[in-house]
Amino acid sequence: MPIEIGSEIEGKITGIANFGAFIELPEGKAGLVHISQVADTYVKDISKHLNVGDVVRVKVLGVAKGDKYDLSIKQVGKAAWEQRKPKPRDQNDRPTPGTFEDKITQFLKQSDEKLQDFKRNRESKQGIKKKKKRITQ
Repeated sequence: MPIEIGSEIEGKITGIANFGAFIELPEGKAGLVHISQVADTYVKDISKHLNVGDVVRVKVLGVAKGDKYDLSIKQVGKAAWEQRKPKPRDQNDRPTPGTFEDKITQFLKQSDEKLQDFKRNRESKQGIKKKKKRITQ
């Protein structure tokens, strides 16, 4: 029975490296589970999640070279539309609500501050200092 892309099969872990785990599949075929495909959370040390000799269920993502397959553990049992869920946004990510006038006022204030900083920088680099005019009466 050939191994098809998208199918879920069991395999045995034959080796672990910093970048992933090598899996022995049925019919003597081999595959690799990249470290990013081990768990839904960030994996820094793969040996904390997997051990050599463990039997794991994997999903076939693609064919690399010849009889070598790209595999995933974290996508097992998930439908295609569930595989890439967008991250929920925090309230801190959203801009503060306000009226258009408030936003324009804030923008103009920031623009004036940046323009003043730019002029000060340019004058200091050129060695130009403006003299204040004295009004005499």
